[in-house]
Amino acid sequence: MAFASVHCPTCQSTDVVKYGKMPDGTQRFYCHNPDCDRQTFLVEYLNKGFLPEVKRQIVEMALHGSGIRDTARVLGISPTTVMETLKKRT
Repeated sequence: MAFASVHCPTCQSTDVVKYGKMPDGTQRFYCHNPDCDRQTFLVEYLNKGFLPEVKRQIVEMALHGSGIRDTARVLGISPTTVMETLKKRT
């Protein structure tokens, strides 16, 4: 039996428990750290647009003057994902 410790991607805490499954069967996790901004997360995302690194890149590209369609094409995600991410960040 193999054991893999799961860390919260935001606060790197190991105080994480299983928190059910998504409709597609992927495991969700819950961070018990009260100072963490992010409570639930997945270890592996199927959609690249949900990755925190991609969201950070979307904001950086927007600040450097890249358009929505250009950002979507470069990152390989939907323009709708780019627009929704930018709406949430403001």
